Amino acid sequence: MSAESKTKTRLLRRMGEAIGDFRMIEDGDRVMVCLSGGKDSYTLLDLLLDVQRRAPVRFDLLAVNLDQKQPNFPADVLPEYLRNRGVPFRIIKRDTYSVVKRLVPEGKTFCALCSRLRRGILYNIAVEEGCNRIALGHHADDIIATFLLNLFYVGSLKAMPPVLRSDDGRNTVIRPLAYCRESDIAEFAALEQFPIIPCDLCGSQSNLKRARIKGLIAELEKEIPNVRASMLTALGNVKPSQLLDPNLFDFKKLSTGTGDVAAELDLALGHTDSEPALVAIA
Repeated sequence: MSAESKTKTRLLRRMGEAIGDFRMIEDGDRVMVCLSGGKDSYTLLDLLLDVQRRAPVRFDLLAVNLDQKQPNFPADVLPEYLRNRGVPFRIIKRDTYSVVKRLVPEGKTFCALCSRLRRGILYNIAVEEGCNRIALGHHADDIIATFLLNLFYVGSLKAMPPVLRSDDGRNTVIRPLAYCRESDIAEFAALEQFPIIPCDLCGSQSNLKRARIKGLIAELEKEIPNVRASMLTALGNVKPSQLLDPNLFDFKKLSTGTGDVAAELDLALGHTDSEPALVAIA
């Protein structure tokens, strides 16, 4: 088996596990695949096309790209690629680039505002196109980095959920690459020679906290080889009684006369004292 086939097989297996674990795609779904021109979204689309051919359920795909009017953006690259692949697509043109450049102060990162503007536009397009699922290309490393960013900088234990319902209830976001490693995606994208389009907004900034977190994880990995798998597993192995949030666990009910409330809650949630199996993303 070629290196390309091995990598794709590994990615497809992990995508299949994520779709199954979180019931991301069902029969009759119409999935809008957000295509940015980066390695992650190209890989997402390629794998979903493969899943579409093999899966026992029938679902439709629509590739959507938001042309944010970045300077020197090669507007012909994605339409040509998608036509050659025979993928239904739509290109949306909105000048969010100028808005972000105007509103974000010098030295601050663009990502938050850029993603918020992009998300609002894409959510509306999904409704307009009759898509009940919006597929994003975030992978396991993105989820882990987001978890640490919230932990260190925000003071909150949260990450990127594999399935997310929008606040207005109109859209459901899915992340089929949730179990996939970025290194595998990068290798696959290079082997496939996807026509990568670099980002001139966040991709041009060197002071991103996310980049610092990725560097920290890489350093930890030298000492703890399975650190990524361990962190991803931890996100699915939460024990509220062992944390400090009284909204998740009623610590006031604990007393010597009422028994081991923590143990009873853990048992109700299906937790045991056995060691959890690591998600195989190494």
